[in-house]
Formats: sequence, C-alpha cells, structure tokens
Amino acid sequence: MRPLRNRLGPLLVVGTVFGALVLCLPSVLGLWGLLDGVDVLTLTFLGLLGAAVALLALGTLLLQRRVGHLSKSVGTAMETHSRRVTEVLGGDRLETARALEGVQERLSDLRERALPRMSGEIRHAIAAQGRDDYEQQVAWTELREYLDTAAFMPPLRGWAASPDVLRVLVRHIDRLRPTLVVECGSGASSVWLGYALRRAGGGRLVAVEHDARYADLSRELVTAHGLDDIVEIRHAPLTEIPATTVTVDGRERSTADLWYDTAVFADLEGIGLVFVDGPPKATGLQARYPAVPVLLPRCTEDVVIVLDDAARPDERAVGERWMAEHPELHRTEETAEKGAHVFSRKGS
Repeated sequence: MRPLRNRLGPLLVVGTVFGALVLCLPSVLGLWGLLDGVDVLTLTFLGLLGAAVALLALGTLLLQRRVGHLSKSVGTAMETHSRRVTEVLGGDRLETARALEGVQERLSDLRERALPRMSGEIRHAIAAQGRDDYEQQVAWTELREYLDTAAFMPPLRGWAASPDVLRVLVRHIDRLRPTLVVECGSGASSVWLGYALRRAGGGRLVAVEHDARYADLSRELVTAHGLDDIVEIRHAPLTEIPATTVTVDGRERSTADLWYDTAVFADLEGIGLVFVDGPPKATGLQARYPAVPVLLPRCTEDVVIVLDDAARPDERAVGERWMAEHPELHRTEETAEKGAHVFSRKGS
C-alpha cells in the first residue's frame, strides 16, 4: 500500500495546482473585463464541478486499488489457512486411520484368540457349576432320605456347610457311633448333625458359637426340630490368645489372636468327632488352627476331625500345621464343593 501512496502523491500535487489555476482563471479574466459576471460564475461552477468529478474518480480508483489489495490479502490468508486446515485434517485422518488399524488388529485378536478362550472358560465354569449344583442336589436328597428329617429343613450352602461335607460327617457318625460330637460354629449344620446322631441311636452334639445372637437363633432352630435332647448350642465369645508368626508367600505374618473361650470345653471328654467350621475367616490368619491343639487331648483314640472350607489356602495352611505338629495324624482329602480334609490318628 505504501508504494501506491508514493506514486499518487505527485499526481495529487499537480492536480491540486492545476485545479486552483482553473478555478482562478475565470476570476482573472473577469477582472480584465474579458468576461462578465455571469460567465465568471458559470465557469467557476463548472471548474468546481469538474474538480469534484476528478476527486470522485480519484477516490474510486483508490478504493478499487484498496479493495483489490485487500482481496488479494484475504485470498492469500484464506489459502494459507486452508492449507493449514488441510494439513491438520490430513494429520488427524492419518492418526485416526492408524488408530482404527490398531482397533481392527485388537478386534481381530479378540475374535481369533481371546473370545474362543473366554468362551471355553465360560463353558467350563458353567459345566463345573452345573456339576456342583447336581452333586449338592444329590447329596441333599440322600441326606433327607437317609436321615428321615422333617419336611422343612434349614438351607445349606453359602455361609452354611454344603450337603456334600455333611454327607461325609454323617458317614463317619454311622461308622464311629460317637458319644460326643463337637462343632466349631453353629447353624443349619447343627440340625442336620442332630438328625444324624438320632438315627445312629445315641450321642450328643455340642456346637460352640462366638456370636450371642446367632447362638440364640441356632437354639431356636434346634428347638423347632425337637432336637434339644441331642444338640446343645453354647455361646463361647472370642477371647485373646497368643499370636504366632508364620511365613505366607515369603512374608512373615502374625496369626489370629482370637479364638473361642476355652472354658466352654472344660467339661467335655471323649470327643469322637470334631467338625471345624469356625471361627469365620474375618477373625484373622489361620483362625481355625487352635481347634486341634485345644481339643485333641480331649478326644478318643479313633477321633475324626473334619476341616471345612479346605479349598481355601488359609485352611490348607492350618492343616499343614496340624500335620507338622502332630505327626500321629493322617489326612484324607474328600471331594467337596468347598473342600473337606479329614484327619484321624494313624492306625485308627
């Protein structure tokens, strides 16, 4: 724009001088008497009109030049912006295309490998669950028919013992005919074991429960089935015991420092069967370990100790400690939903 001003500057000066001469010329001629007043005014008006037309033409020319320069600048800017936008969009499309290729590869891998594997695992899990459900139904039916129970029995599985582990316990009750059975924990299993002792022709069950409210509920359940003469529910709150240090996964850890108040066992002798299904796991590491050190001295020579939930690593570790500290014990692993380990003295 600056070069344009440089070129038009001289022209504007020349035009201004020439216009001034044209405007002054009629007045000079009038003073000399060559023109009358009307002619002077007419020529002056025409001069002014011509100057206005010239200025207008010049302004139009300048405006055209400005508009042209602005259009060129806008076109250049638009072209630059368009090129940048195109480059950015092109880059985004390239990144998007690469990302889509990655997604397609993952989907392909998912279809070819992950989905078949997951499908196989799901089918296996469903089949295993189906087998477990079937086995528990069979065990439940066998227990109902064999023990001749009441029509409405407390449910098993979940928090309660599963039918298959109760079937193991009933089998040993029939074989041993124990006069005394001790259960660590109480609930539905206490009722089923009461029926088993009644069918065996004698014996009694002492179930210890750390939760006072749950102990009351278990007593009500026992009474509802008319087993008060066979089953006794004792409240045994958890009390402090010395904790020990064990190695778990290469780390030193402290075991649970709570177990049933041992005073609840003071009058119990000649225990022929022990069912270890408590305290709950939340009590601490290897919470069920004290059962054997505390109860084994009060047991018969042919005692059988059944540890429930033996599929869990914590209970397996408890069993390993029992075996290491009491070499006279022999262990048998029973097939059960939650795992069941049966301990007895060797030779018995």
